[in-house]
Amino acid sequence: MSFYAPDSEQSGVLARQQDIGNLQRQVKAEQLIAEQSRSELQQRDTALTQAQQQLAALQRRQQLDTQQLHTVQVELLKLTQQAQHSAARHAQLAADLTDIDAQLDELQAQQAQSEERFETLDARLAEQQQTQADLEADVLAAQQALADARAQQRQLDAQAAEAQYTVRSLQQRLAELQRQAQTAQEQIARQAAAQQAAQDELSRLNADAAQSGLQAALAELDAAQAALVARRSAADDVAQQLRQHDEVRLRLERDVEPLRQRITELQLKEQEWRLQAEQFEQQLAQAQADVDALRQALPADAQAAALTREHERLQRDIAALGAVNLAALDELGQARQRKQFLDAQHDDLQTAITTLEDAIRKIDAETRELLASTFTQINDHFGRMFPLLFGGGTARLIVTGEEILDAGVQVMAQPPGKKNSSIHLLSGGEKALVAIALVFAIFQLNPAPFCLLDEVDAPLDDANTERFARLVRDMSATTQFLFISHNKIAMEMADHLIGVTMQEQGVSRTVAVEMDAALRFAQAA
Repeated sequence: MSFYAPDSEQSGVLARQQDIGNLQRQVKAEQLIAEQSRSELQQRDTALTQAQQQLAALQRRQQLDTQQLHTVQVELLKLTQQAQHSAARHAQLAADLTDIDAQLDELQAQQAQSEERFETLDARLAEQQQTQADLEADVLAAQQALADARAQQRQLDAQAAEAQYTVRSLQQRLAELQRQAQTAQEQIARQAAAQQAAQDELSRLNADAAQSGLQAALAELDAAQAALVARRSAADDVAQQLRQHDEVRLRLERDVEPLRQRITELQLKEQEWRLQAEQFEQQLAQAQADVDALRQALPADAQAAALTREHERLQRDIAALGAVNLAALDELGQARQRKQFLDAQHDDLQTAITTLEDAIRKIDAETRELLASTFTQINDHFGRMFPLLFGGGTARLIVTGEEILDAGVQVMAQPPGKKNSSIHLLSGGEKALVAIALVFAIFQLNPAPFCLLDEVDAPLDDANTERFARLVRDMSATTQFLFISHNKIAMEMADHLIGVTMQEQGVSRTVAVEMDAALRFAQAA
């Protein structure tokens, strides 16, 4: 069998043998490198297994810490919710207490107003009772006047009866005088008849005897006429006295008639006042009023009409007040019991609030102390990291406020040769270095097993990148750094490079290179 080969020196047997030897040596070198790579891979696997175990332990610890933190956050949230609920409940109870106090004040005001109105009505009732007493006094005075009028009427009646008796006596005497006059007339008639008989007898007798008999008869006639004149004069006197007594009687009757009308009016008024007095006594008895106290409370110049008008006005005011709330005392007792219950709840809430406030103050104190300590440590680390990144200068953190829990933090950074008063006056690269220094200072407080950096060195120049790479290399003794970068200087500090290449269009591959192994391979070649 023969193979075609180009006719040249490089395609000869010796050249091919030399190439085969070179390839065999290269294969041996590659095998050696592969064995070393396998051993290193085993070491790396062992280290990776240990790191994974450490990472798992750290993850478990982190999970425990996260769970504890979550538990603490949940407890804090519960306490916060309880505090908010307590505050809301306290506000609601305060509102309820305010409403109850307002209702209690209103009830007390109503009670005070009712008591004041009752006192006013009581005073007015006392005035009315005093007025009634005055009316009773007026009634007594009217009764006394009526008694006097009755006494006067009795006196007048006695005088009228006496006048009537006198009139009857005079009438009897007049009748007697009339009888006497009639008797005298009868006697005169008899005497006239006797005189006629005497004259007849005289005519029969002689003149002397007749004359003597006539003289005797004339004498008797004169005496009878004188007696008749005297009786007539006495009868006229009696008739005159009778007319005078009639006139007196008529005058007395005229005088008695107004008194009778006045007595009738006084009797009607007495009956009316007696009825009013009985009604007032019944009202006073129903009101259980002290009559003596009312009589003393009435003014001396009280008028019945004014008191009546005042009484009517008071009646209208009482009617306007409406019905009396008899359950007000029970409602007041219930309101007081509810207030006591709410006061007890308020005291419990105050105790709970005091406990929560003490716990919050304790947490604030511990948080303030921990935050102050953390701030001091971060400030120290920041002041140490900044000169390493800038090659000098100073940097510090300033609390912008008196209360550290509510205050902000201001970053003061002055690179070498600059006296800037704010980080806003720095360039983009300087700002990036300040941020890196602050992040690494915070990272130094509680270092993690690994740290991921993404394009941190993008705004840095070569000098700043070298200082950044040197700081990362120093910190990599305790922390594994994973960083993404396109900077050659930053990539030179990496132990392992992992890149993405695209040998075929649309197909990406990940390429990993260990820098030490590649360096040894390059030296061996």
